[in-house]
Amino acid sequence: MDYVNLGKTGLKVSRICLGCMTYGSPATGELKPGRQAWALNEQQSQPFFRQALDLGINFFDTANVYSSGDSEVVLGSFLKANTRREATVVATKLHGAMRDEPNGRGLSRKAIFHELDQSLRRLQTDYVDLYQIHRWDYETPIEETLEALHDVVKAGKVRYIGASSMYAWQFAKALYVADLHGWTRFVSMQNHYNLLYREEEREMIGLCQSEGIGVIPWSPLARGRLARAWQAESTKRFETDQFGKSMYSRTEEDDHKVVDRLGEIAEKRGVPRAQIALAWLLSRPAVTAPIVGATKSNHLEDAAAAVALRLTPEETTALEELYTPHPVLGFS
Repeated sequence: MDYVNLGKTGLKVSRICLGCMTYGSPATGELKPGRQAWALNEQQSQPFFRQALDLGINFFDTANVYSSGDSEVVLGSFLKANTRREATVVATKLHGAMRDEPNGRGLSRKAIFHELDQSLRRLQTDYVDLYQIHRWDYETPIEETLEALHDVVKAGKVRYIGASSMYAWQFAKALYVADLHGWTRFVSMQNHYNLLYREEEREMIGLCQSEGIGVIPWSPLARGRLARAWQAESTKRFETDQFGKSMYSRTEEDDHKVVDRLGEIAEKRGVPRAQIALAWLLSRPAVTAPIVGATKSNHLEDAAAAVALRLTPEETTALEELYTPHPVLGFS
């Protein structure tokens, strides 16, 4: 495993981040926000945490809404029992609804102070390495959010702060406001970026390059669409992932061509498709560590192998030339 600085900070992270939305507790009955039918329980999750450590992955990303907090619980329990806290980089997020009440979601000062304390309790730690706003809060002034985040950093509960999917103008505004007031600056952007969705290249990636922001893309394999042949055997997640269907269903005809081209290159190389897709993403400007989910052992094996895989300029061109513009996705 290779390790790089997260943006222009001194924090060293593995080039693969283990995404923990998959782990926590599976939903039963009616699906609710944050709970998924394909989630793995604590016992099923532990082999993947262990495999990640064995592969040299030190970077773990979760969120308070994943399995309604249970993702943080199982991650925190495993790390406390099996690692030294200073050896791992733990990232979590807030914004989504945690309670059905007026202040049960969002990025207000009240929400940040409360949700951070709840995340720390579930994670069984005194601090979070990277605390991220999961989305933009249109109902809270960004000044209020940034000052509260600055205060939790100064209180020692958070080491660095990051942001997730939003418009580039919003992120630029947040960086400007932080600089204007001398508040803690965002150091990372967790955005939707893969071979099937490259709209972030229009503005966000350039902004991150210019400002020294580390990019840690989510859904690097397009919810599994880049890991298998088009219309291959379905999975439980593919069948029940309504969010994934909403993101990619309108562009299937064009996406099909990209997936086929990816398969051709993978076959010539003699490696799984996922390795090629991740190697492409790892070669992109500003990208620090794709956030990879895993429900089978080969998922993490392929991710780790992709770190050392180098594509030729011809292969990169072949992968990119079939892309067509997509609607803006993943900001809500």
